[in-house]
Amino acid sequence: MDKPTLGITFEISLSKKMMSIDQFPSRLLEDAVNEFARLPGIGRKTALRLVLHLLRQETDEVRRFSNTIIQLKENILYCKSCNNISDSEICNICSHSARDQKTICVVENIRDVMAIENTHQYRGIYHVLGAIISPMDGIGPEDLKFDILENKIKNQQVTELILALSTTMEGDTTNFYLYKKFNEFPIKITTLARGVSIGDELEYADEVTLGRSIINRTPFQNSFSL
Repeated sequence: MDKPTLGITFEISLSKKMMSIDQFPSRLLEDAVNEFARLPGIGRKTALRLVLHLLRQETDEVRRFSNTIIQLKENILYCKSCNNISDSEICNICSHSARDQKTICVVENIRDVMAIENTHQYRGIYHVLGAIISPMDGIGPEDLKFDILENKIKNQQVTELILALSTTMEGDTTNFYLYKKFNEFPIKITTLARGVSIGDELEYADEVTLGRSIINRTPFQNSFSL
C-alpha cells in the first residue's frame, strides 16, 4: 500500500472516530440512549428523542417517571388464580362475581387478555401461560404453568376450555399440547374461529374480528381434522 493510500485511510479512520465522539457530547447521554434502545421496537434515533424529551422536563417529573417504573418492577403481583398481572393476589377478573368461573380462556400474555377484554364479548376467566412452547427459544411444556391450570380444571368444575393462543407454529403447537393433555377431562375444548388469520399475533387482531372469533369458537379437534 502506498503512502497516499495510507494517508487517506488514516483520515477516514480519524473522521469516523471524531463523528463517534461528536455524536454524544456526554457519556451520561450516551448511556441513557443505550438503555432506552434496549427496549423492544425502540431504535437509537427514537431512544435519543425520548432521552432529550426527558432532559427538557422538570426534575420532579423525571423522578416521578423513574419511580413509577421502579414501583412497577418491585411491587407488581401476579394473580394466584390465573397468573395475570394484578395489584392484588387475586385479579379483578377472577374475583368479579359476574364472571363465569367455569369457562377458562387460555392466552399467552397480558396483551392477549387486554385484546379480548376490549371486545366486550367474553365473560369467563383466563389462564395466562406467560409464554408458549418454543424449542428454538428453549421453552418446553415443563416451563409453563400447566399444573395450575390442571388444578383449576379439577377443582372448579370447569365446563369449557378455550384455547386462544396466536395462530403461529408455536401457538398451534401449544394448543395441540393442551388439547392432548386435557382431552380426557369431561370438558369442552374449543378454539377461536379462524377469523384470526393464520400466523397472526392475537394482540394485533382488530376488536370486531377477535370478538366474532370468540363468539363463533369451534371444537378444537375441528381445527386439525380438515
